[in-house]
Amino acid sequence: MSTEKRQKSEQAVSISVAARITGVEVHTLRYWEREFEAFLGPDRTEGGQRRYRPEDIQTVFAIKRLLRDEMFSIAGARRHLAKAREMNHAA
Repeated sequence: MSTEKRQKSEQAVSISVAARITGVEVHTLRYWEREFEAFLGPDRTEGGQRRYRPEDIQTVFAIKRLLRDEMFSIAGARRHLAKAREMNHAA
């Protein structure tokens, strides 16, 4: 395993740890992976376990804020994230 790949895998956490960090339940994280698959896609181990990277954790916080704090619908949150991504790529 390369040093870079090892460092990234060491930063990644399991879904249960991601749930504790973000305050979002494990079953909700799994649901959001399906609903926001264009934006949230944690890596998988060879055994199929999810590994949430720091950028995945940040995406979960963004989704949580949109849905729970700003009261976006899932479709509205998807549109908002897509626009934010477009603006980041354009910059």
